[in-house]
Amino acid sequence: MKYIKSIKILCVGCLSALLCTSCDLDLTPIDYYGSGNFWNTEAQVESYMTGIHVDLRNNQWNMQYLMGEARGGTSKVGTSSLNTSINYDQIKVQRFDSNNTGFSSWAGFYGNIFDCNLLIQEVEKNEALRSDNINYMLGQAYGIRAYYYFHLYRTFGGVPLIDRVKVLDGAVTAEELYTARSTPKQTMDFIKADLAKSLEFFGSNSTIKGDKGYWSKAATQMLAGEVYLWSAKVPLADQTPAASDLSAAEGFFKALESDTRFKLLDSFAEVFNTATKKGNQETIFAIRRVEGESTGNAGEFVYADPNGNFINQVNGRDGNLIKKDTLLLKGNGWQRNEYKEGLWKAFNAQDSRRDHTFLDFYYKDGRLQGTILKKNLGFVNSAGLRIFCGDDPVYRYAEVLLYLAEIENMKGGDPAKYINLVRKRAYASNWDESVYGYKNSDFLTNELTILNERAKEFVNEGKRWFDVCRMKDAPNGKALVFNTASNYDASTSILDYATEAHKVLWPIDKATLNADPMLKQTPGYQEAGQEIAW
Repeated sequence: MKYIKSIKILCVGCLSALLCTSCDLDLTPIDYYGSGNFWNTEAQVESYMTGIHVDLRNNQWNMQYLMGEARGGTSKVGTSSLNTSINYDQIKVQRFDSNNTGFSSWAGFYGNIFDCNLLIQEVEKNEALRSDNINYMLGQAYGIRAYYYFHLYRTFGGVPLIDRVKVLDGAVTAEELYTARSTPKQTMDFIKADLAKSLEFFGSNSTIKGDKGYWSKAATQMLAGEVYLWSAKVPLADQTPAASDLSAAEGFFKALESDTRFKLLDSFAEVFNTATKKGNQETIFAIRRVEGESTGNAGEFVYADPNGNFINQVNGRDGNLIKKDTLLLKGNGWQRNEYKEGLWKAFNAQDSRRDHTFLDFYYKDGRLQGTILKKNLGFVNSAGLRIFCGDDPVYRYAEVLLYLAEIENMKGGDPAKYINLVRKRAYASNWDESVYGYKNSDFLTNELTILNERAKEFVNEGKRWFDVCRMKDAPNGKALVFNTASNYDASTSILDYATEAHKVLWPIDKATLNADPMLKQTPGYQEAGQEIAW
């Protein structure tokens, strides 16, 4: 059976902005991209790499919110405070089994991995095409492939490792295309190898393009720090933590800490200033959004005033009825997701992040009714319309500091220095170290403090679920996902260790399992008679 794979190449409008305003979709058989008609010029490779970035942006909702945040104990379920129905309850309440998997087809990531594989395979074999710019793009391709696989690893554990376009190697039957899941260690080792290749191809080229909207050496360094920290803290089957992994993670983050191109901005709000601060010094890598070309999902977290559920319906902090479109949403939005009250209440009133992140509203009797996300809402355009085109931060400098705090805690050191650097910026003119500063304590207290600092710093940035799965109650202890302190507005832990430990990973949908007889279900989800994955 001949296997034909179609892929998309998106035209390049303005590479400096990453984005193209009128891209044509070209569905062309893989035979074309594997022939002598393509991969002959830098311009062709560059256009293909732009397409890879566009697809990365298209995956951001899955990566950022559904994989990275929805399960982390900060999201409301059921009905919002404005009486709208909330989405993704099944994911938020951990309702997973072989019939309820959250995602199908590995969240579609293997199509994106295929695109990276094709570029790597075709470019590496063409020595005549090689140049500094081509090497830079190979560094991007290996880094982005590692990024996809790391998301797959943290979500599913050991996964099929595909690093070639098999049809170009002569595989033409279904049987030749089947691929079993690798073990967790094999998967982690593969990711680390891709990171090493990415850094090798970047070499000394630390250029960052497109207002931080293109993958760069700094993005690979940040990802490498994440990968090695995860490897140092999270055991899984044959993947066991090692002290050398912790040292490696520290090395990557220290390199970014000393990189003078990056720093904390003086104002937390300015990090998300869509009008003037895109690509600012705090940003390391972001998913680029531009008016008229691409918008994000911030509209799922806000009110929809034309429906009469906010204006003249709720009260402000002053006890008075809110009579205007406070956030100038212009009716563009609908609250389909909301954060728990406990998260808002976790902020000190003097912490500037609270009021730059949330708009709170109240019942007539003064009780808190709910909150609206006001972080990274884009801007009102010349036509008077709210456009949700703020860049989605993937990596920023504040995270470097809090990762270093976490590493220091693992080493038995004092993480307070790094925690307080982030807090000082958060409290701004209200900062008083004797009142708000943190002092070193025991491991668990330190770890929970770092977790809570991350919760306030990175709302809606896709960190929370991965944080509670990585961070621990002791150096060799359990993940905080099993600790009640990590679950806002609840007296129970996010997952019960005795009955739900397997749910730190996601199951695979039946259609995907049935399509490849070599695939096995994630351990803990298999039905009678099924084999486990590893």
